[in-house]
Amino acid sequence: MDSHISPVDLPKAYRLINHGPTVLVSARHAGVDNVMAAAWACALDFAPPKLTVVLDKSSKTRELIESSGTFVIQVPTVAQLQLTHEVGTLSLSTEPDKLKICGVELFGIDGHDLPFVAGCSAWLACKLIPEPHNQQTYDLFIGEVVGAWADTRVFSNGRWYFEDADASLRSLHHVAGGHFYAIGEPLTTQD
Repeated sequence: MDSHISPVDLPKAYRLINHGPTVLVSARHAGVDNVMAAAWACALDFAPPKLTVVLDKSSKTRELIESSGTFVIQVPTVAQLQLTHEVGTLSLSTEPDKLKICGVELFGIDGHDLPFVAGCSAWLACKLIPEPHNQQTYDLFIGEVVGAWADTRVFSNGRWYFEDADASLRSLHHVAGGHFYAIGEPLTTQD
């Protein structure tokens, strides 16, 4: 595991996605790994920490999650713009070498049989909270966060420091049709 990766206290895990980034969703089942991009992911609760993500019925990643009951939400960086676009465009169903084609490098974290995407700025290991009605009707999946980690060059002491880090570590925000923004400059209110 990269020396810049450090655990995040679970009560603060929601902060890893609270700023609305595009995320990468990865899953593993029966020896098959996949990664996809998702723009609709959201923190849901603090204790235990939960999140939601929308996954279309046609996605192979969704199938893996429904079979395994686990998944990872990761925050890709500006340096991963092309990778993020490609894993969100190509399907494992039609491209068996999708991860290789997209240049995805996976790694493991002890205690979690999950595929973590290297190069991201944050990772949230999740256990699926089955909600068949929401999953079938709205494509909405709920996960309980069971482990969280962040790249200390951009997240520490429970908060993001995008302004102090290399710009390549900023998070991506998908607008439409392959158009993204990187997170901007910080603004702070007066107390």
